[in-house]
Amino acid sequence: MQKLTQIKTQLLSMHAEAVLRQLHEFHFADPVHVYIKNEKYLLMASNNYLGLTHHPAVKAAAAAAIEEYGTGSGGSRLTSGNHPLYGRLEKDIAQFKQTEAALIFNSGYMSNIGTISALANTAADVIFSDALNHASIIDGCRLARAKTVIYPHSNMAALADLLQNIPCSGQRFIITDGVFSMDGDIACLDKIVYLAEKYDGFVIVDDAHATGVIGSGGRGSAAYYGLNGRVSLELGTLSKALASEGGFAAGSQLVIDYLINKARSFIFSTALSPATLAAASAALQILLTEPYRVEKLAVKAAIMKDELRLAGVPLLKSETPILPILIGTASQAMDFAEKLYAEKLIVSAIRPPTVPVGSSRLRLTITGAHSVADIDKASDLIIHTAIKMGLVKPFAR
Repeated sequence: MQKLTQIKTQLLSMHAEAVLRQLHEFHFADPVHVYIKNEKYLLMASNNYLGLTHHPAVKAAAAAAIEEYGTGSGGSRLTSGNHPLYGRLEKDIAQFKQTEAALIFNSGYMSNIGTISALANTAADVIFSDALNHASIIDGCRLARAKTVIYPHSNMAALADLLQNIPCSGQRFIITDGVFSMDGDIACLDKIVYLAEKYDGFVIVDDAHATGVIGSGGRGSAAYYGLNGRVSLELGTLSKALASEGGFAAGSQLVIDYLINKARSFIFSTALSPATLAAASAALQILLTEPYRVEKLAVKAAIMKDELRLAGVPLLKSETPILPILIGTASQAMDFAEKLYAEKLIVSAIRPPTVPVGSSRLRLTITGAHSVADIDKASDLIIHTAIKMGLVKPFAR
């Protein structure tokens, strides 16, 4: 069969180019340690930013929800799946984000594709999207009927020029990540909002990697810049700092009501399980009552950054717990990651198409559950390996 032959050829080519992806099974001992074939590894590749996946209150809430509501929802939210935990969590998210309302989706990916395709729904609309936006934003733009214009990463002069000169007889949308997942930098949201107000733009920010990480109390990029009430729609996820699964949109009641009726990824999905929502709700309550966790996370990330930069490790400019180490080729990045794996340290080797050719990297993530000893151990292994691979000079440290 021709298609199967093509698939086989593509897989062989991907393997030769060191970009073939495979699944690996992890048995979590705690938020930052996993067992693989009975061997214990230190994990620095998780987006569990606050380390709450194993928190007793989060686990207890999930277990209690199963006892009360059962294991599954049994239908979409517009049929039989809208159990009481949904309304409670959406109310809490809206209060947390300081918006009128919120709507939960089944994942952050589904939040983006459903929201963007529902809102940017005419050929008269124009989407202005950052060049380094997440794949879920890119796919949302592809599904939308609007024209999509890509602006250079965080280049506000270029964005201003495009807003001024690209004809638009409908609605202008400016869409950006709050924190960029592969670089760790923060969007220039204050300047984006200024341009949106100047050119009547509708701002959508995806705070998947910002919620629980930046801004007052971990409220995300709008709070980071003091823009509460000026961002049209804030998207996010329950699967990273909030230690569960799912996504959300937070904004005006008008927009949320519209998404309930028009966002296809919301309408045609079976509702999340009660345990999933209960875990996210418990994690959010911990964040609300213990906001110091956000600052502690930033301090731990700073320790790792300082140790790596002092040694001359090619760390990209990151303002968050996402630490990208620029390597170059996909094969070099895989080789580096495999050497660390042999030392029982797990990091992610990020390769094309996730990042451009020639910019393959290691992506480290620091979490609230990492100890200073964990950070010191990991930095020593990374520096030692970088020296062995010729990426860092021995005397640079």
